[in-house]
Amino acid sequence: MSEEFKDIRVVLAIDFGTTCSGYAYAYVASPDKIIVKDNWDGIVGRLKLPTVIKYNDDSYDSIESWGFYALARKPSKKEIARPKLSKPVERFKLHLSKSLKEKPFLPDDLNYKKVITDYIKKLCESIKETLSITQYVDLHSNVSIVLTVPAEFVDNEIAIMRECAFRAGLLKEKYSKNLRFTTEPEAAAIYCLNSIVKDNLKPGDSFMVVDCGGGTVDITTRVLLEDNELSEITVHEGDYCGSTFVDQEFLKFIGKITGPFAIEQMKELHYAQLQYIVQEFCRLAKFKFTGEETGFEPFELDLDEIPVIKQYVEGEESESLESLEWCIEIGFEEVKEMFDPVLERIINLIKGQLDQIENDCSAMFLVGGFSESKYLQARIKSEFLEVFPSIFVPILPITAVLKGG
Repeated sequence: MSEEFKDIRVVLAIDFGTTCSGYAYAYVASPDKIIVKDNWDGIVGRLKLPTVIKYNDDSYDSIESWGFYALARKPSKKEIARPKLSKPVERFKLHLSKSLKEKPFLPDDLNYKKVITDYIKKLCESIKETLSITQYVDLHSNVSIVLTVPAEFVDNEIAIMRECAFRAGLLKEKYSKNLRFTTEPEAAAIYCLNSIVKDNLKPGDSFMVVDCGGGTVDITTRVLLEDNELSEITVHEGDYCGSTFVDQEFLKFIGKITGPFAIEQMKELHYAQLQYIVQEFCRLAKFKFTGEETGFEPFELDLDEIPVIKQYVEGEESESLESLEWCIEIGFEEVKEMFDPVLERIINLIKGQLDQIENDCSAMFLVGGFSESKYLQARIKSEFLEVFPSIFVPILPITAVLKGG
């Protein structure tokens, strides 16, 4: 190790994601023993926590909760009558994008850089606590930090992330060399090399890594060289077609039934309750969806449980919902139509990579949280199994970027 890094005892990887975040670390003395933080809020087995933060009031000066505790819950009758002033904020990482036209909702008087800084500050507190339990390590002098970013990020976005990390207390100096950045597909490719590639491919074979996250899908294609080195053989590609865009299709569907005004008002005035509706969709429909109609159970959204939305439903929409007793049934085809436009964009990204290498690729690795979707796996295998001799989904694909960072 060079002289400037002689005090480094720990290498820490942080995956700051659109929907979920986490970190992993390894001691320099035992580099192969990667420890993923898997105990959040006292529950073991949680490999990441939601990238959600909740502020106490409209001043946004103090944080009420973050992670799992910031997720919306079914509102009580008291909360319906007297809504809390606390404001949950999510998907704020997407505000870094210049190319994304429709940015996620963010209150007018809240800057996305502040939210990112506040969230990283809470992560930083957890990191310090975790490292102090095992043996004393000073975060600013003994830890080399790797922060993963989407492939689309350019110098400006990376500079903003560095600034936020510094303001959050992750760094002692803004331009500290103890922080470096790597792209999410780069980290995922390294993970695949160390965990799967060496046992399944030989030097000269190429493989594609498709990192399907909450906000972005990033793709890179590498060739395995001698001595287990990797070389990138395509221009990596990415797009904003991660799992949260299925959620947005769900909200569009609900907006067609309630009228778009109702959804907009919920975003502005009752975001926590709108967040709860999306969480119920994910829990009861999205996470379970396989693309097979056999065994599918329709998802019922009972708006009587979220009565505040009724005041914003007008005219024909109100009459129609009255006749349905304010209960919306979402069937197989409806859920499929929420997935399909998002999956089509992922498939087109893969085709773009294949065009660069003339369809010559030995294997594909699906990583990232969205790759756990059975329907996504089925669509990609159906589309590309004749092109790729092998398509792998590693165990716990949600941790691939962390372990490769």
